[in-house]
Amino acid sequence: MSFVHLILLQLLAHFLTDFTFQSAKNAKDKNEKGFQSSYLKWHILIMFLSSWVLSFQLKFVFAALFIALTHWLIDGCKPLLTKNKWLGKYAFFLDQGLHLFFLGLAVTVFEKWVGLDPLIDITISEKALAILLAFVFCGKTANIFIKEIFRLFDIKVGDTEDLPNAGRLIGLTERWLVLVFILINQFGAVGFLLASKSILRYRSEHGNGFNKTEYVLIGTLLSFGLAIGSATLIVLCFS
Repeated sequence: MSFVHLILLQLLAHFLTDFTFQSAKNAKDKNEKGFQSSYLKWHILIMFLSSWVLSFQLKFVFAALFIALTHWLIDGCKPLLTKNKWLGKYAFFLDQGLHLFFLGLAVTVFEKWVGLDPLIDITISEKALAILLAFVFCGKTANIFIKEIFRLFDIKVGDTEDLPNAGRLIGLTERWLVLVFILINQFGAVGFLLASKSILRYRSEHGNGFNKTEYVLIGTLLSFGLAIGSATLIVLCFS
């Protein structure tokens, strides 16, 4: 196991815990009530266990505890940040930035002062692990990131800020397809997918007499951008 293996595994634990395994209802309860949320303690327990288990090292228990403790403090204080006049609309991004900072700090200190001593030999390559992480990120995580970007810039359609369920599924599928196409060097297929979606969405919206072209365009560009960015990082870093 290398340092890169460990940081990728911890990022995987974070995305799974904070996004994939967390329902919208539980996330809302935690974000609104902070330390008073009955769900927060379970969220932190899952964070600790996923961090420790995915490290594949017994000695990482203290680093996992540090990650979980800082996660608890940040999430517990998030309602105060959300209500702040100047920082409220950036709460989600500040929250995630702090989580990732302390995660990186824990892994760096552990690798330097304790050392890597996995219980089992990690045979999966760094690139394969990065691809797995990219697919997890481009799933539910990316949907939430896009929703928060819409909220940050006050972009709404109708009476809701949330992406419809069909929109989430379409976004998830298209990002996974983009990842696959780029990783197998089929860049032309990405352009074809983007053009096909644009034509279908344009005809659907105008056929229904409801114009939300700008909303769809922003969502599509963000969705494709996250997938292309993820795939490009993998190609550049692990080629």
